[in-house]
Amino acid sequence: MPEGPLVRKFQLLTSPFVGQVVAKVGGSSRKINVNDLNALRLQDSQVHGKNLYLAFVAAEGPLGPTAEETVLQREAAGVASSPAQGGQEQVRAPQTHPQDEELRELQHSRAEPPDAAEGPGNWLRFHFGLFGSIRANEFSRANKANKRGDWKDPIPRLVLHFESGGFLVFYNCRMHWCSSPRADPASDILSVEFHRGRALDALRAPDPVCYTLLDQRYFSGLGNIIKNEILYLAKIHPLTQGSVLALSDLERLLDCAIQFSSAWLHSKLHGKGLHPQIYQKEQCPLGHAVMKGTLGPSGGFKRLTWWCPQCQPAVLSGGGDPSPAT
Repeated sequence: MPEGPLVRKFQLLTSPFVGQVVAKVGGSSRKINVNDLNALRLQDSQVHGKNLYLAFVAAEGPLGPTAEETVLQREAAGVASSPAQGGQEQVRAPQTHPQDEELRELQHSRAEPPDAAEGPGNWLRFHFGLFGSIRANEFSRANKANKRGDWKDPIPRLVLHFESGGFLVFYNCRMHWCSSPRADPASDILSVEFHRGRALDALRAPDPVCYTLLDQRYFSGLGNIIKNEILYLAKIHPLTQGSVLALSDLERLLDCAIQFSSAWLHSKLHGKGLHPQIYQKEQCPLGHAVMKGTLGPSGGFKRLTWWCPQCQPAVLSGGGDPSPAT
């Protein structure tokens, strides 16, 4: 599932189309009636955590104010004009049972609190699945044959053609209408309003830090790739309980989360790929063998996790060794 930096890149692809009227629609979505978007004006585009929100109004109505312009939005035109930047990040999910990974992600996302006044409204929420993406003025093409040997291009969930002649294509995403976005900038790791104190309080809990980092209430937009990478960068074992770590260790972990997420976004904006140090690796940068396990709370959401036992040694809690990987 695309994480915060990549969803922000998606938002930047949509920004140049704000103020334009939808001239024609298409797509395979069964969750919404795509024809309802015909002749509507795209009024606003926002991203919150891993979710993208687009606001639509009647074309004959006033455009109305959009969200305050940010530095990122001012770079949007350059992003949308580069075809090489239109697709999904090249880091891929593990080759072992990617469908199972997507199913777990989907079940987890359904457990998230609903948007404010979820239901009919003028905001369309997009939640992207595994390999979900947005393309601007181009369609995604097959880069390999499927299991039957067919070269079939991905089928868009939604295509929006605008009066200007440009278009947006949405792949592998779930959509629903809501009256307003569910937004908490204090929890968004890429927001200038991110609340470090609240995030540190969450990390101090007597739970494995790899569980807490994926809690979108405190780390909105932080996903499995970021989790693995920052734990390695901070030299912290994934199953270490936050309550046994020194404040300086937690501060360093939080710094890694912000710096890595910002660097990933910066790389995407400049057409560069991500080069993970531990995620899906067999060896760490120092040549040590990497371990892999499916970690998560009992009865809760579990994700594949990679760590180096030598660079990220286990820290004993009061009850003994960290829980074993499953």
